[in-house]
Amino acid sequence: MGMRRQDVQVAVVTGASAGVGRATVRLLARRGIAIALLARGRVGLDAAAEEVRVAGSRALPIEVDMADHDQVVAACRRIEAELGPIDLWINNAFSSVFAPFQQTRPGEFRRAMEVTYLGYVHGTRVALSHMTPRDRGTIVQVGSALAYRGIPLQATYCGAKHAIVGFTEALRCELLHERSRVRVTMVHLPAVNTPQFDWLLSRLPRQAEPVPPIYEPEVAARAIVGAGDRPGRREYWVGTSTVLTILGNRIAPGLLDRYLARTGYKSQQTDRPADHDRPNNLWHPLDGPGGHDWGARGEFSGRSHGRSPQAWLSRHRLVAAGLAGATVGTLAWLRR
Repeated sequence: MGMRRQDVQVAVVTGASAGVGRATVRLLARRGIAIALLARGRVGLDAAAEEVRVAGSRALPIEVDMADHDQVVAACRRIEAELGPIDLWINNAFSSVFAPFQQTRPGEFRRAMEVTYLGYVHGTRVALSHMTPRDRGTIVQVGSALAYRGIPLQATYCGAKHAIVGFTEALRCELLHERSRVRVTMVHLPAVNTPQFDWLLSRLPRQAEPVPPIYEPEVAARAIVGAGDRPGRREYWVGTSTVLTILGNRIAPGLLDRYLARTGYKSQQTDRPADHDRPNNLWHPLDGPGGHDWGARGEFSGRSHGRSPQAWLSRHRLVAAGLAGATVGTLAWLRR
């Protein structure tokens, strides 16, 4: 698989109205790419679409529940008819529950899996139905460090992200067998400062928060767009914490089990009591008529990193190799 930058004319972003999806839409719009924005909430979709238009690009906002395969099929047909052939499809939409597994109701667990896991399956299937006959196109699966390492209080999210990895690996093998030029890659993210901590269903005693270190959604967006440019790699890891989490789980998973059992509850909650009466978006979007635009960032910007040197080096490995070589050469010369 090649590593060249792809020529993208039409992109699709699911979960486009807020958080990482919103930041990704903004970055793509600055490139002049026509963008189809898929999400459930009208207010956020319209606001995101207006940002795309202000940037000088075409926007097609479509209300879609990614858990509904028929809705995704209809959306894709409309995209191809109104914007043209899809070059890049980014699966990003998700929902989840913050709660111990035994406090998560069966219907809630099923719904979260349908949105997060089956939403990726539906998006991938529909994208392939158009890309495979043309023998071109790229699919980016937005994953997480938690796709490889489960943590307490997030069994729904971890289960879905693990499932996406297994599904994507199987699909990649099939595309290789078919000698297809359609590319599929994954981008695994660290903790990100998005509005999800204000809208996900939570049964925690205190307000949920991301496990530090926290990154701004723009860091994730740069990695996702970069993966679309160079989809020849199987996956990209964003943030040093993601690297350490995935590698640590390969080396000492039992040690991580015990560490997370001690620290995982406290590190995912602030000191503020949770408001268990606030609405959540598991079943319905929170930015319907009369609602508000959530935007890309959550409430933790004061503690979040705007850049990740590790992610930059990961996307520019040749530059990193050159810098490493130059450093070694300089050290060798100084020791003469």
